[in-house]
Amino acid sequence: MVLVWVFAMITIASVFLALKLRKKWLFTLPLLAVGCFMLIEIIKVPLPFGETIKFIFDLKG
Repeated sequence: MVLVWVFAMITIASVFLALKLRKKWLFTLPLLAVGCFMLIEIIKVPLPFGETIKFIFDLKG
């Protein structure tokens, strides 16, 4: 639940700053934060990186 609040605060702050400072690249900050989080979680898996990616995309839902 803490991560939801952290990502919400990052999103709110980046939107506010992007509109105030008129910097369009600040809109990508939440996407980069989520991407970094996903990459860190994948790296934490004790399998080699390639096998982890294959495992993630081979899951059938």
